[in-house]
Amino acid sequence: MTKQQSAEKRAKRPLNRLFDQPILLLLLTALFWGGNMVAGKMAVGEIAPTNLVAGRFLLGFLVILPFALPHFKKDWPAIKEKFWFLAFAGGVGFAGFNLFLYLGAQYTTAVNGAIEQASIPMMVMLANFMIFGERTKALQIIGVIATIFGVLWVATAGAPQRLLTLDINVGDGLILIACVIYAAYSVLLRYRPKIHWMSFLATTFLFATLSSVLFELVTGGLPTMLVNFTKVTTTGWLLVLYTGLFPSIISQLFYARGVELIGANRASLFINALPLFGAILSVLILSEQLQNYHFVAALFIIAGITMAEYAARTKKG
Repeated sequence: MTKQQSAEKRAKRPLNRLFDQPILLLLLTALFWGGNMVAGKMAVGEIAPTNLVAGRFLLGFLVILPFALPHFKKDWPAIKEKFWFLAFAGGVGFAGFNLFLYLGAQYTTAVNGAIEQASIPMMVMLANFMIFGERTKALQIIGVIATIFGVLWVATAGAPQRLLTLDINVGDGLILIACVIYAAYSVLLRYRPKIHWMSFLATTFLFATLSSVLFELVTGGLPTMLVNFTKVTTTGWLLVLYTGLFPSIISQLFYARGVELIGANRASLFINALPLFGAILSVLILSEQLQNYHFVAALFIIAGITMAEYAARTKKG
């Protein structure tokens, strides 16, 4: 068989064809990430949030470890040097974000939670402007304000004046805390060690697992942790399987490949599809209802993201 024939045969394989389709890969990435909020809502009564976080990242760590091991030898000096950053990234950025997300899902709808996550890119942009002085156009700032207003419109069920009395649903408040945590993690990624992405995920997944177990031990003790473990249902274990494989590993793999094919600037646009997919899945899987204030908020969020992205790209051009 010639090299050309071998290459043609390889190109015909479904998996290889998939990995040459950046748009499809990035849409699937946003779909799986959007499904994480739905999984958090489905977990209510099936598995404790701390168990879901610990199980998710332990599974992710065990799956990715064999692939990461070949890179560890070269990356170990950098891992040791940035030990505390990696501990923060895993323990706070990954575990903390998902814990607050799953806790919030117990008190609000998955539609709300999905839409509220649209605030993360805007929080990152605002933090980079305020802390690191990154140049920002007026249109970007307007876009940030519009998006965050849309998110607050959802969190207050279309009555933003409730913020004056701090009258906000506890679930929406917890999810907004989760968004702040992930935005802080994203901003601090500029200090990430220069290691292979598999080494990074394996290390941070391990810290995420340890921190979630430690959190449950501190807040409830060993007896509570054991009781929660015995109460996990079949659905709960299936949710661990989904969150451990799809949002944690497959999405990261697809996103990395998408960035490789079309660049980070274009690939990052697809993250904005996460709230859309999350809302659609919430309606289809959980039979949640879209309210009028969801549509009003969506207009502000879409307009804000469009303005911010347009300004960012014209600035780079």
